[in-house]
Amino acid sequence: MTTNYKEQAEIILQMSGVNPLKCMQCGKCSGACPAYDAMEYHPHQFVSMVRRGNLEPLMKSEAIYNCLSCFACVERCPRDVKPAKLIEAVRLTVIREQGMNKLKPEQIPCLMDENLPQQALVSAFRKYSK
Repeated sequence: MTTNYKEQAEIILQMSGVNPLKCMQCGKCSGACPAYDAMEYHPHQFVSMVRRGNLEPLMKSEAIYNCLSCFACVERCPRDVKPAKLIEAVRLTVIREQGMNKLKPEQIPCLMDENLPQQALVSAFRKYSK
């Protein structure tokens, strides 16, 4: 992984479009998170750590993969901070550094399954095509 976390923090903020300085650490996002118990770092902690540039533990954490991308935290935030977008941006940064960054449209038909909800494909495409 790249060790210049300050540059990565800037890229993550640009990619997500989130302003973490708006966060007042009220914890409403974490209270709404259905994956709260499975996450090492909770949404409000995620925002705080990105704001401080403390990316290394986040990038090594399983929390970025445990996030359900349900955006419940986004809906609950009184200041419109969008923690899920930060989590997705960190996840994408890690995935791209590992060289597995793209889901190409031509790969979708082989992933299709009649029992697979359409939302799962849309979510996968959103996560892996940025």
